[in-house]
Amino acid sequence: MTTLTHKIDFKVITSVTNANPNGDPLNGNRPRQNFDGYGEISDVAIKRKLRNRLQDMGERVFVQSDDRADDGLKSLKDRVDSVEELKKIAGDKKKADVTRFSEIACETWIDTRSFGQVFAFKGLELSVGVRGPVSIQTAVSVDPIDINSMQITKSVNSVSEGGGKSSDTMGTKHFVDFGLYVFNGSINVQLAEKTGFTVEDADKIKEALITLFENDASSARPDGSMTVEKVYWWEHPTKMGKASSAKVHRSVKIEKIPEVDRAKSFDDYKVTIEPLEGIEFTEIDGL
Repeated sequence: MTTLTHKIDFKVITSVTNANPNGDPLNGNRPRQNFDGYGEISDVAIKRKLRNRLQDMGERVFVQSDDRADDGLKSLKDRVDSVEELKKIAGDKKKADVTRFSEIACETWIDTRSFGQVFAFKGLELSVGVRGPVSIQTAVSVDPIDINSMQITKSVNSVSEGGGKSSDTMGTKHFVDFGLYVFNGSINVQLAEKTGFTVEDADKIKEALITLFENDASSARPDGSMTVEKVYWWEHPTKMGKASSAKVHRSVKIEKIPEVDRAKSFDDYKVTIEPLEGIEFTEIDGL
């Protein structure tokens, strides 16, 4: 394993076609949208997909969805207790070695050493916070999005009510016709040194970004409805970097082609990339 010694920035462009990329539970599960009408995908949702992809790649993940749990454990507390040394440290209220706890947790789970984790839940005698080196911003659409709603019905009763139709036969499905979403991220060397995040881990994060929506299909996001179009990856020559993350992310300009009134695909946009001296740049097509 090679310790990460240089800062990394990345940008991901994804397209959404007739899908709900990230429903808002406080708004009837409609696709998230800011006050200016632009679509959003929360950073939490993106990290969930990254964790799922890392699991698919055979990595040990701490925060697992219940329907994807691969270790038979039902809670985060159970997952901590499954590591004998962590369980021992967590149970010693007076002499708990918080530093050693963090080290073992980071060694055990790739998402902990990547994104960080707060170990503070019922039954744990200590509270430990780990700051991860991989930071990801909320994805925002390039243009305002249009949200369509479709009334749906069931063809079978959930429960029988005297032989007639039950009252739960109606529902609503919301989706985005088309949207091009962009999110930025960075990997901080100083925090990577603390969690033990390596060059090999960075390569796994890159691979997970390229294949972000594989094995992620649902009724709201059918196969092929969400696609990673491009991943832009910058590797700086130093720990601090040759330029700020904001400047690096701004070096990619995405504009709708003037003659296009309403974009319907990634081909309706023009991407311009400004070269940054001294920073290694890689452009990767999504899977």
